[in-house]
Amino acid sequence: MSKEVVLSGIRPTGFLHLGNYFGAMRNYVRMQNDYHCYFFVANWHSLTTHPDTKALKQAVKRVIAENIACGLDTEKAVFYVQSDVPEIAELYLNLNMLAYKGELEKTTTFKDKVRTQPDNVNAGLLTYPVLQAADILIHRAVKVPVGKDQEQNLEMARNFAQRFNHRYGDIFPMPYAFNYGGELVKILSLDGNGKMSKSENQMATLYLADEDDIIRKKILKAKTDSGPTETNSVKPDYIDNLFTLMKLTSTEDVVKKYEDDFNNSSAGNCIIRYGDMKKQLAEDMINFIKPIREKAAELQKNTDLLDKIIKQGADKARASASATIELVRKAVLG
Repeated sequence: MSKEVVLSGIRPTGFLHLGNYFGAMRNYVRMQNDYHCYFFVANWHSLTTHPDTKALKQAVKRVIAENIACGLDTEKAVFYVQSDVPEIAELYLNLNMLAYKGELEKTTTFKDKVRTQPDNVNAGLLTYPVLQAADILIHRAVKVPVGKDQEQNLEMARNFAQRFNHRYGDIFPMPYAFNYGGELVKILSLDGNGKMSKSENQMATLYLADEDDIIRKKILKAKTDSGPTETNSVKPDYIDNLFTLMKLTSTEDVVKKYEDDFNNSSAGNCIIRYGDMKKQLAEDMINFIKPIREKAAELQKNTDLLDKIIKQGADKARASASATIELVRKAVLG
């Protein structure tokens, strides 16, 4: 029995951070053993915000290196750069004939971009969900790991697939949102204001490329309070986030000590020492991030190997994409 196809992409803008790792990349490493996985760097999508293309080229290689450093095995999963697969652009063109201006203008992501970058409302932003659909459908993927903010676009990909199948014949399976299993880990920024970000609020985000002293500095500045006013208090989000990070990177006995200290604290008897907790967390976080950072840096220096990995991924992705686009050409043009 053939394995189901999983597809996921990541934009190469900004640096990968702890939220990316625990929200996506850790699951990618697990998925590659159980599914036929296609993971790609979405550099065409990045062009909607008009980045410096020289910097973009380097960012693509950095993202690939960081993913591999996190455990992605290019022999088990197909890992490629979006622009290396021109068949995606051809499918994008065909799907655009089945996408309508009114529905594209109603998408949450488009409305957000119109609000945040009113001077750059380009056609690429409007048809962003169509290109996302082409990314998925080019490999006839059925499982797509997405967050809540992308579920609307995945629903549109299903709509485009259904319209194509209705008009031209049954070519595409229906993709659906996929969670590998277990509760999704939500990593907040260290200042308590929203999630960690690849490009914003950098001093409150832990990046996989951060040096040891930067990690210490960021964690020691993390938001805390004066401690619980009664025993077994409910933790505020920003305190709960520190415990989440500790559970992900520290030993069980360390976590238990600080959980007990928090639960036994009250007004006039504050046992929990956030300063000590943050010092411990900083060292444990350094031990977690350092091997990833060093392996990614080493790979980025080995340009020949990185180019070989990118070429290998492109060849494998194009083999799949070419088979799909042949079916599409035959169905549409005969």
